[in-house]
Amino acid sequence: MTSLKSLTLLGLFLLLFAGMTAAQDRYEMVVAADGTGDFTTIQAAIDATKAFPDKRITIFIKNGVYREKVRVYSWNTLLTLKGESAEKTIITWDDHFSKINLGRNSTFHTYTLKVEANDFIAENLTIENTAGPVGQAVALHVEGDRCQFRNCRMTGHQDTLYTAGEGRRQYFKDCFIEGTTDFIFGEATVLFDNCIINSKSNSYVTAASTPQGMPFGYVFLNCRLTADEGVDKAYLGRPWRDFAKVVFIRCEIGPHILPQGWANWSKTDRDRTAFYAEYENTGPGANPSQRVVWSRQLTKKEAKRYTAETIFNAGQNTISTNDNWWKE
Repeated sequence: MTSLKSLTLLGLFLLLFAGMTAAQDRYEMVVAADGTGDFTTIQAAIDATKAFPDKRITIFIKNGVYREKVRVYSWNTLLTLKGESAEKTIITWDDHFSKINLGRNSTFHTYTLKVEANDFIAENLTIENTAGPVGQAVALHVEGDRCQFRNCRMTGHQDTLYTAGEGRRQYFKDCFIEGTTDFIFGEATVLFDNCIINSKSNSYVTAASTPQGMPFGYVFLNCRLTADEGVDKAYLGRPWRDFAKVVFIRCEIGPHILPQGWANWSKTDRDRTAFYAEYENTGPGANPSQRVVWSRQLTKKEAKRYTAETIFNAGQNTISTNDNWWKE
C-alpha cells in the first residue's frame, strides 16, 4: 500500500509539474523601452521564449529606440518580432569592420540584428547600423530559411543587408532598404516584392554570391530604385562570387543607374558565369539597349517563371505544409 501511495503521489507531482511548466510557456510578449511591457529589451524577450515551440510566438515591440545588438538563435523558430510602427520602432547599433577588429571576416560580426532561426517574421521595424560611411557595417544578417520581413526598414551604408545561407529562402515585402556599396549581398534565394531600394552613393546595389546550381538568386519584383540627391553613377550589381544571379522585373529604375547597368568584380572573370537579367523595367535608368553585353533581357515566357511559388519551391525535394510559408 505504501508503495502504491508513493507512486500515486509521484504521479500527481509530475502532472502538477508538467502543468506548471506548460503554464510558463508564453506565446505573446510585449517589449517597451519605457517599462510598460513584459521586458524593456528585445533580447531579454527572445531569451525568455521557448525553444522549438509548437506554435508561433509573437513579441510585440512598442515604439521606441532599442539600442542593442540582437540575435535570434537557431532554436528560436516560429518567432515574430512585430513593431508598433516601422518608422518609430527602431533597433539600432553601430558596429563596423574596424571596430570589431576580428580579422578579415570582421564584417560578419557587425550586425545589428542577426537571424539564425527558421520561420522568422519581422513586421513594422527599423533595423539600422549607424556606424556611418566607415566601411562594412551590417544592419540585418539573415541565415534562417523561410524568413519574412514585411513593412520593415533596413538602413546603413556599406553591406546593409546580408542574406546568408546556401539554399535559404527569404522574402522582403513592402520594405525600404538603403545603403552605399554592395548594400544587398549574400548567397540566399531572396524575393524583394514591392520594395524601395535606395542608393546613398555612387556604387553597387547588389553583390550576390549565388551558389552554382541554384535556380534563383535575387529577384526584385515591382520595386522602385531611388537615390539620394547627387547620386548619379550607380550599378544594379556586381558578382561577389561566380554564378551570381540577379533579376529585376517590372521595376521603376531611377536615373542614378548607369546605362550599362551592371559591372564585373574587379580583376575577375565572374561576368562569364553571372546571370544578370531584366524584364519590362521602366524609368530613366531602364536602358535595355545599352546594358553590358553579358546581361540579358528575359522573354515573356522566361519572365513567367518568376513567381513566389516557383522561386521558393524550385529545387525543393519534399512537399510540406510550409510550401506557402511566405503567405503566413
